Amino acid sequence: MTAGEDTLAARVRALGEAVEAADGRADADALDRARAVVERAGERVAFSGSYTVIALAGATGSGKSSLFNAVTGTELARVAVRRPTTAKPMAVSWGSGLPHELLDWLDITRRHLVPSGPNAFSDLVLLDLPDHDSTEVDHRLAVDRLVGLVDALIWVVDPQKYADAALHDGYLKHLAPYADVMMVVLNQADRLAPEELDRCLGDLRRLLDAEGLRTTPIMATSALRGTGVRELREALARTVAAKQAMARRLSADVSVTAAGLVADLGPAPVPVLDAALRCRVVGALGDAAGVGVVVDGVRTAWRRRGSAATGWPFVSWLARLRPDPLKKLRLDLTAGEHRPTEVNRTSLPRATSVQRARADQGLREFTDEAVAGLPRGWAQAVRTAAGGREALLLDRLDTAIAGTDLAVRRGTWWWGLFGVLQWLLIIAVVAGAAWLFANPLLLAMGLPQLPPVLWYGVPAGTWLLVGGVLGGVLLAVLGRVLVEIGANAHARTARRSLDEAVSAVVAEEVFEPVQAELDRYRRARERAAAAAST
Repeated sequence: MTAGEDTLAARVRALGEAVEAADGRADADALDRARAVVERAGERVAFSGSYTVIALAGATGSGKSSLFNAVTGTELARVAVRRPTTAKPMAVSWGSGLPHELLDWLDITRRHLVPSGPNAFSDLVLLDLPDHDSTEVDHRLAVDRLVGLVDALIWVVDPQKYADAALHDGYLKHLAPYADVMMVVLNQADRLAPEELDRCLGDLRRLLDAEGLRTTPIMATSALRGTGVRELREALARTVAAKQAMARRLSADVSVTAAGLVADLGPAPVPVLDAALRCRVVGALGDAAGVGVVVDGVRTAWRRRGSAATGWPFVSWLARLRPDPLKKLRLDLTAGEHRPTEVNRTSLPRATSVQRARADQGLREFTDEAVAGLPRGWAQAVRTAAGGREALLLDRLDTAIAGTDLAVRRGTWWWGLFGVLQWLLIIAVVAGAAWLFANPLLLAMGLPQLPPVLWYGVPAGTWLLVGGVLGGVLLAVLGRVLVEIGANAHARTARRSLDEAVSAVVAEEVFEPVQAELDRYRRARERAAAAAST
């Protein structure tokens, strides 16, 4: 394989990769054309890639069939007064066998072999096409199909119709990218005087140049007198010997379709997703999912549980009567508090209209930034990726919140210490009260009284009673301060954990799908540009 063939193969692969990346997003017609080129290139190389397929095409009365017979040295092409004379395309090949697979691919049923040894035409397949301006629709369709398949084209014109709009507007102008694999032959040159022939060729040259066909050669022939036939045969032989017509044709096919795909993909740079906007989206969705409610629940639950564990026992029991906000939300449940078969879900309230509006606005702003400058098909794909699974997103956010470790049970070791101290102080209060009222009770019962115990002139019972009450209250106040500090710290920790959980879900359900679409768009553009480069 030559360097040029390697380059062509790489461009065909690039075009195929661009089509794959842009499938369902770029213009369907552009994709179909590019896909057809990739398929056609693979098939053409597979089917007798050593052969060069050249077609003679022309209008009714141009003498195309006569020229075909003159070039081939046969009488295979039917020449008659009745027009059109070529109803079906016909192929002629030289050598010891016909390339049937190639001709099957071209769908040529009329095929003829000119037996010969090795010669300049050994690898040539020459086609005689129906008239491109035929009144028969089937004839024109056959021409259009084969014009898109053959390796090179020879357009046969006559002095009367060489400027015919059916040829120039219908074919030549659109085939400007294929100028290197085409030739225009002015047949029936014997009908013109030398000066008229020169003028006619000059006019034809100006027409072709104006249509972008500056590199397309022209020559004059006369099938009747044989003028220019030898030169045309030599041109065919050079084309066959160069073995480049197929590669040039396929290269032009790739360039044309890749350029169309590049134009469809657009010149705008690929959007870059802003980190600050991502954070706003995560915050808005987290708020709508109930992160703020859970954070408040963590703070309130820590206050309630801490107050119940460290407060003055005479009043702290009241805290236990209030419902635990986390358990009410079905969060921070123990294993025994879950039903055996249920999925871990919360009982968070539905998002308010304001929260939902914020979430929708955040997603909309994010999506608008992600689709800025993208073609319509890609923009729709990005919007679908961003909001196509909204119901699943909300469900997953709820599950993520339910599965987040809120760390509410951590850092509570000192609650037990405060609880022990409080109960010791309660015992002191009870002991002091018992000591103070013991002697009157014993006196009433006629029993011996306890000896008085004084400390700084104050009965020990009083010390125990008052000290226990004051110590319990002070310890409860200190505990309340520490509980408040811990509640706020745990709320901040819970906020970070919940934000991380929400961010992971939003990244997986929104950011990553959107980024995947943008990466796919970038790859489509890069591969289409690689295919278009020559």
